[in-house]
Amino acid sequence: MSPLSPLTAPSGLPTVPAHGPDAAARLATLADVTASDAALRRFLHGLPGVDAVGLEARAAMLGTRSIKTTAKAFAIDLAISMIDLTTLEGADTPGKVRSLCAKGVSPDPTDRSAPKVAAICVYPDMARIAKDALGDSGIHVASVATAFPAGRAARSVKLADVADAVAAGADEIDMVIDRGAFLSGRYMEVFEEIKAVKQACARPDGGAAHLKVIFENGELSTYDNIRRCSWLAMLAGADFIKTSTGKVAVNATPANTLLMLEAVRDFRDTTGVQVGVKPAGGIRTSKDAIKYLVMVNETVGDDWLSPDWFRFGASSLLNDLLMQRQKLSTGRYSGPDYVTVD
Repeated sequence: MSPLSPLTAPSGLPTVPAHGPDAAARLATLADVTASDAALRRFLHGLPGVDAVGLEARAAMLGTRSIKTTAKAFAIDLAISMIDLTTLEGADTPGKVRSLCAKGVSPDPTDRSAPKVAAICVYPDMARIAKDALGDSGIHVASVATAFPAGRAARSVKLADVADAVAAGADEIDMVIDRGAFLSGRYMEVFEEIKAVKQACARPDGGAAHLKVIFENGELSTYDNIRRCSWLAMLAGADFIKTSTGKVAVNATPANTLLMLEAVRDFRDTTGVQVGVKPAGGIRTSKDAIKYLVMVNETVGDDWLSPDWFRFGASSLLNDLLMQRQKLSTGRYSGPDYVTVD
């Protein structure tokens, strides 16, 4: 689905993507909410409280849904097309990044019908290498920035990090919020930083890299905080909201992803602005990925069943999807040499 497809939110407003030209005007109608720290606090703390038991029960129930062979084959290909294939290690080399790009373009060299991944996600100093390696493949370059993963740096350093990545050709920026500021209740500080990063995503040609805002749900402690953080990021102009960095003990879970899906649904109902969701960290198997796709379909509908609106942040998920794909095609599992080792 194109990100500019003419949809209509239940509010009657035509749906626009968060990166579209009309989104800023839509968000301006909520300017009173972000006019001051007190107003923002009042709004965020006025959001309905999360029923933790109900949320976890619904997430568990959705995880029990089964799909048949034809639908499973479709879901596997869809999941592959939604992957942000990632390498974020201190030992990353240009050769490793080029190899990952080649895998993203042609995940299964023995089967050209296998879809390409959505993006290759790297550190800013590797963005140019990824951009050159991907060429005109149509795969995006995503780059983590803002002192990923801890976010502990001066704002000027964070913005320079973003500008470097955009100048190197990054199509998408994955930023981390200042969790210390958020947990201390300094919501306006977090809001203003997201807005500043969004502005730093602009390119000289008038375009802009899309902005994914990472919460690090495992450090936010409560579901209420995740809901507040979701609305805060969307009010600041996030194109995607993302669960986690993949660098802490608790990353994406069905429950916290479900909560974020409910938030983007409610935000679109209110503003007509559509925002994507990216669970990241800990999603390693086809079974897990399909459970998330069922959750998307049941919670926000097929408007979000597209790489434009839903992504998986993963490094090892692709291999399992490819092996399951071959199993459906041939009736047998591949040997250990069927897929490359990342």
